[in-house]
Amino acid sequence: MSRVLRETIEKTEQLAKSIYRMTIKSDYVSKNAKPGQFVNVKCSEGINALLRRPISICKVDKDRGTFDIVFQIKGIGTEYLSQKRAGSEIDLIAPLGNSFDIDTKYKKIAVVGGGIGIFPLLYILREVKDAEKRAYIGFRNKDFAVLVDEFESNCNMLNISTDDGSMGYKGLVTDILEDDLKSCNFDIIYTCGPTPMLKKVVEIANKNNIKCQVSMEQRMGCGIGACLVCACKTKKEDSWEYSHVCKDGPVFWSDEVIFDE
Repeated sequence: MSRVLRETIEKTEQLAKSIYRMTIKSDYVSKNAKPGQFVNVKCSEGINALLRRPISICKVDKDRGTFDIVFQIKGIGTEYLSQKRAGSEIDLIAPLGNSFDIDTKYKKIAVVGGGIGIFPLLYILREVKDAEKRAYIGFRNKDFAVLVDEFESNCNMLNISTDDGSMGYKGLVTDILEDDLKSCNFDIIYTCGPTPMLKKVVEIANKNNIKCQVSMEQRMGCGIGACLVCACKTKKEDSWEYSHVCKDGPVFWSDEVIFDE
């Protein structure tokens, strides 16, 4: 169950240009959060950034009672958030949304992420213990490649792509996934990132008869399903309906989501 919390920031660090990691002390979140869930953060006091910002939980440390979020500055709200320092309080609602299905029956898993979509996938890799884990992560270029060491230490094989070839494979990360599937298979694929990438991952999963879960990224207002801002199309029998990413997601089975052309 989510709660409104006032917690203490333990550490804020810049990982790359405009990308920051924040470690927050919270026994409640560290004990109750699951991979795929998010927090809705109040970025500042006053009227300049009234709406909270939804940010995926990147990892938790139950022993220390902390959790990490990683975010990119996209506007005034996240700009304010990046300026918060260790020792200051932060107002948040957490944990929110549903979570990835990380059942122990999945013995061979893949995570596929692009850009800021990689962060909730690290949480999966850290939580899954008894499975072969492969990670496929893509970045604009090497300057935006973050958490590479942590991904590498939490999976059996790490594949990296960049748009310009400055790090790893030059091209789309889904190209590497598709090529690997010629010689190996997975029980499930977890993915989060830009919509074109999600559509391609789902297409690849369907083609190879692999289960797939998608974490959707949408702008949100309230984070609890009241404002109806974060609507996405999902299948319902022979038709479709609008679901809400904050309340019904952010994680959906790939056969539930309708990606508009």
